[in-house]
Amino acid sequence: MNLFETTLEKIVENDALHAKLLNTLSLMENVGARKISKYEHPVHVSLTVLKHAAEEARHAFYLKKQIGKLDENLCPDYSAEYLLAPIQSHQYLHQLDAKVCRYLYGRGLTGRAMQDAAYILVTYAIEVRADDLYDIYQRVLTKHNSKVNVKSIILEEAGHLEEMTRMLNEFDANWKPIADDVCKIEDELHQQWIKGLVEEVA
Repeated sequence: MNLFETTLEKIVENDALHAKLLNTLSLMENVGARKISKYEHPVHVSLTVLKHAAEEARHAFYLKKQIGKLDENLCPDYSAEYLLAPIQSHQYLHQLDAKVCRYLYGRGLTGRAMQDAAYILVTYAIEVRADDLYDIYQRVLTKHNSKVNVKSIILEEAGHLEEMTRMLNEFDANWKPIADDVCKIEDELHQQWIKGLVEEVA
């Protein structure tokens, strides 16, 4: 059992902490949805991008709604007092986006080409993480017979990962080493986030 799973065990056992986790994940999904909407080209928007934005927003709503299974009075909004590791959670996606853009700029990409590449690569890294994160979370929820579940999100995130892999193949036939670099950048931020969760639980 890794540090993240051990921390989740402690969180799920406490309704107040668990509600904050759900609220935090909802916030992060909502930030993702807003980032996709901001990225969208005013004219040339694909069905895949629209679908992705809609599903991220739905995940934010779904996670927020799950809080009611614990206590409807918990975590009314995204204020810092209702989040776990609020600074890391707010900055996570923004930092990842900025770091990946700097990485791509170093490889000679600028303007819309850089934005398109960053969208695909950042989303891919997030989907790889989400695939693992929600799987571990559901395992802990099942173990504790929790009323909360994230099974529908797991199914949709798996579909997102397939779509992003297809888009990466279209972006660059030799995308794997680039995606690996981006996943390393994401992992550093994820570890900082976990550290923030551990400190809150402690």
